[in-house]
Amino acid sequence: MTGGQMAPTTPLGRKSTTSPFGRTIENEGYPLHVCEFLNTLEAPVFIERVSLGNNKQIMHAAKVIRKALENQVKGLGFSFVEILSPCPTIWKMQPLEAQTFVRDEMASIFPPANYRDRTKDATPHFRSEIAADIPAVLGLVNGAAETAAPVTALDLHIKVAGFGGQGVLMLGEVLAEAGLEAGYEVSWLPSYGPEMRSGTSNCHVRVSSSTVDSPLVSRPNVLLALNEPSLRKFLPAVEPGGVVLYNGPAAPEDCARAGIRIVAAPFTEIADRLGSSKVGNVVMLGALLELTALLPPEPIVSALRRLVKSQKFFDLDIQALEAGREAVRVDDSSLWAV
Repeated sequence: MTGGQMAPTTPLGRKSTTSPFGRTIENEGYPLHVCEFLNTLEAPVFIERVSLGNNKQIMHAAKVIRKALENQVKGLGFSFVEILSPCPTIWKMQPLEAQTFVRDEMASIFPPANYRDRTKDATPHFRSEIAADIPAVLGLVNGAAETAAPVTALDLHIKVAGFGGQGVLMLGEVLAEAGLEAGYEVSWLPSYGPEMRSGTSNCHVRVSSSTVDSPLVSRPNVLLALNEPSLRKFLPAVEPGGVVLYNGPAAPEDCARAGIRIVAAPFTEIADRLGSSKVGNVVMLGALLELTALLPPEPIVSALRRLVKSQKFFDLDIQALEAGREAVRVDDSSLWAV
C-alpha cells in the first residue's frame, strides 16, 4: 500500500512494514483474489483483471478500462477492472524490475483474464425514474416536501481556516447545511493534511443559486481566518471585492489589500466571556451574517440545532451568534477594524 503496509493482495512471503517477517498463512492469511470473489455475485456484468507488465499488456488494459466506462455510460450495470500495476518506489525496485515482477510473479498469483462479460445481453437501466426528495429524507427541511426558493442570487466561494480544535470544519458544515435549507446548491469539502496537528486546517464551502461546478475553493470571495497563519496563507488568493473576517483585535498591518474588506475582532475572547472559547467559530459566524446578510438567521439556527448535540452548547451558540453580530455593530476601533 502507499505507506508500505501489507495490502489485501500482498503475496505470501513478501515483507512490508506491517508484515516485517513476510506474509504468512498463519498470521496474515491468504491474499485476496478480488475478481474471483466478485465473480460469485450476480450483479456484475463485466469483470476483468489486466496487467501493466509490458507495452502490449498496457494497450490491452486501456481497451478494457474504456469498455468498463462505456458500460457505465450505457447503464449496462456494474463493471470491475483489477489492474496489476508496478510501484517501484514502495517496492524499492528499479522500474524495469518492478514491471518484470508484475508480469511474472504477480500474474502467476493473480492471472490476468476476463472473468465475466455479459454486456451483449445486458439491458440498459437508469435511475432517472426514481424521484427521491433527498432534503426531506435527510431531515434538512423539517419534514417539508420542498426546500425554500433562494431569497437572493448567490455564488459564494468560502474558505474557513484556523488551528485544529477551533471548529473550522463545524463552521463550514453549518454554512453548507443552512445554505441547503435556504434553497441553494451547496458543497462542503474538508481539507486534511500534515498541517492538521498544531497548524492550519481548512475547509471549502460553496453556496450558489446555480449548480456547483466544483467543491474546491481556490479563489475565495469570503475568507474566515481563525488565526494569523491562516490569514497569511489564504489572503493572497481572495478575489477582489471579497470579505475577510479575522480572529484578532486587528489585522496585521502588512496584510492590508486594496479592494478587500478585512474585518478583525477578537472572536475567541468574546467566546471566552460567554463561557467557552469553543464557540469562537460561531461568534465569527454571527459577525459574518451581520456584515453581509448572506443567509437568513432561521436556517443557521436550524443547522446548529441538527449539528450540535448538547443543549448546553446549542444555547451557548445562540448567544455566540448574537455576540458576533453585536461585535461588528459597535463602532469602536479597539474592538474591530476595517
